[in-house]
Amino acid sequence: MEASDPLEDQEIENIKKDEKVKRALSETSISVQMESIDALKKEVPLIGLTAIIFLSCVVLYFLLGWDRLPISSSYIPLAQKIVLAVMLISLVLLATRLVKKIFDRKIDDKTKVFNFNRVADFFGGLFILFILLSLLFANWYTALVSFGIVSLILGFALQNPITSFFGWLYILIRKPYEVGERIRIGNVFGDVINVSYLDTTLWEFNGDYLSADHPSGRIIRFANSKVFSEYVYNYSWPLFPFIWNELSFFISYDSDFKFIGATIKRIVEVKIGEAMVRRVTRFKKILADTPVDELDVNEFPSVIFRAHENTWIEVIVRYLVEPKNSGKVKNALFETVMDELKKNPEKVNFPNSK
Repeated sequence: MEASDPLEDQEIENIKKDEKVKRALSETSISVQMESIDALKKEVPLIGLTAIIFLSCVVLYFLLGWDRLPISSSYIPLAQKIVLAVMLISLVLLATRLVKKIFDRKIDDKTKVFNFNRVADFFGGLFILFILLSLLFANWYTALVSFGIVSLILGFALQNPITSFFGWLYILIRKPYEVGERIRIGNVFGDVINVSYLDTTLWEFNGDYLSADHPSGRIIRFANSKVFSEYVYNYSWPLFPFIWNELSFFISYDSDFKFIGATIKRIVEVKIGEAMVRRVTRFKKILADTPVDELDVNEFPSVIFRAHENTWIEVIVRYLVEPKNSGKVKNALFETVMDELKKNPEKVNFPNSK
């Protein structure tokens, strides 16, 4: 059994305390996450008060309809509308408050909490406005039909903006990506620099004029509605913030494969560094708490030799790297590996060798 290093265990515990890591662990946990019973108990008095208000309004509404109260018959229709409006408005306010409380506990980013609360208040205000207009100033059936027709027209006219707005809510709640993370969605690739109500802005990497993992200098804006129709590739998963990268080149059949493999492994391990290996080892232990622990995650680089149809041997160097450093690390590795192998022409023959 492998001995436990107290310092490494402490580092792992520190990583697990990170809010993003805690959230990702909760999403990948095999056991079902249960809601806090204490939090529900706090809402019981408010729910009971709302139920009392609702039932009181129902009783009062029917008493007005049966002429059981000492009110002039000319005022009864207006009184019924007022009672019904109070009943529905109280329910809207309660629902809005409960939704805000639930998402306040789910979302850690205070800015996003503020934005979500603002959206919830906006929709709550719309419902209250509709209730007031339909119950106090117009026949409810006519108002409902009119509102439905207007909503249908606006829905067709503003279909894309409305879908993008709900896409923003999805991004806010489900967090397929956040500001600062590197993603690919559809055919665009880059770092997220802003997520607004209707669109997302990326700082593009690669692009039309680059083949390496380097910023293109352009920004890309796409509608948030794309999250409903495109695959989102996130390269910044908190539980394993690394990607596998490959470096490849060709050698001849008469090269010394054992020497080349050992040399490349030594160079890559030095370039990547012990700190990187330790970080990967820590995250491997964290992954043991998730279904991913069954996968083979090797923190050390590997060298693969593959016969190619051009009669040369393709050498593939596979290693783990942080996504935002992949281009820089790949370039440094290529230069160092080439310089070292060229010092031994008797053991390494490249395609341009004579």
